[in-house]
Amino acid sequence: MTISGETFYNRSMELPDELLVGSIDTHIHSGPWLKSCPGRVDPFQIAEQAKAAGMRAVVFYDHTLGNSAGTAWLASRVVKGIDIYGGIILTSVQGGMNPRAVKTALNYGAGAKFVHFGAHCTYHMASNEGALIDGKPMKFKDLYPKFAQEELTRAIRIPLDDPIPGELEEILGLLAERPDVFVNTGHVSPAEVMRLADLAEKFGIAKLIVAHPARALLTMEQQKNLVSRGFYLEGAASDWLFHRGLPRTNYYVEREYADEIAGIANAPQFNGVGPWARQLKEIGLDNIVLGTDYGIRSSPTPVEGMRLIVSALLDLEFTVDEIETLIKRNPARLLGLEA
Repeated sequence: MTISGETFYNRSMELPDELLVGSIDTHIHSGPWLKSCPGRVDPFQIAEQAKAAGMRAVVFYDHTLGNSAGTAWLASRVVKGIDIYGGIILTSVQGGMNPRAVKTALNYGAGAKFVHFGAHCTYHMASNEGALIDGKPMKFKDLYPKFAQEELTRAIRIPLDDPIPGELEEILGLLAERPDVFVNTGHVSPAEVMRLADLAEKFGIAKLIVAHPARALLTMEQQKNLVSRGFYLEGAASDWLFHRGLPRTNYYVEREYADEIAGIANAPQFNGVGPWARQLKEIGLDNIVLGTDYGIRSSPTPVEGMRLIVSALLDLEFTVDEIETLIKRNPARLLGLEA
């Protein structure tokens, strides 16, 4: 295989597929799925398709029950020739800030490759998800007193001040002992992102990445600050090509909790691939990791999502070397793989 040069007036049909060879998608929703939030492909199909495209590795997410390490182990038993990783997303389903869940995940199946501080059940996300009522966005916490009483009270929060709660301290201690495992901030507020970065430095945690919905809320100054300190920033195809507005219960099983308004925070830089890509360039590419965040029924398959990323960046005249930094070298460093 030869990866050739490409210019604006000499574009190759083959180059996007060639660049997928050796790439890594660090953010795939692999299932199993809630009945109210169906998937596009199952974990085995995802792995088979990625292998067929020549990809090096995939990373599975499960933001409902939280633990994808077991799913990754099962898929790797069936699909050989590609690295498959999973991890744990802390959820209210498993008790929120639960050290026992983390300890178990690190030793379950293939072993968790990441620990993630919550997706749709963080206090930040739960406070901002909602529905369109007569065309107007209304938050669940305002629409349903039961949601505020039951879900907000058990949602995951990162305390901004000392002392650190014992549960969080124990989790950070576990992670400090495992430099092969990376921390994902989860869908938290900007203040919580910066607090987690400070705590990672305090505890000597080797690797932390800022989840893409959280990155959407950060200022450019904050993002550059995090990169200068050696932390990673996540970008995803779903930042600019996503199924916003479709009623899906991303986390909750109740039909009335089908979120229509949250998603990425409508940050101007995420309104289309052009502004999104320009921001990546402005930050600097050395600590940015790109994945798809795909797997849901209404999205392309993860492999096609990776091709979308590559094709879009080529059209925006990113170089082959820059693209390989974003989808190969940086993800490999995050996962602790050899170059």
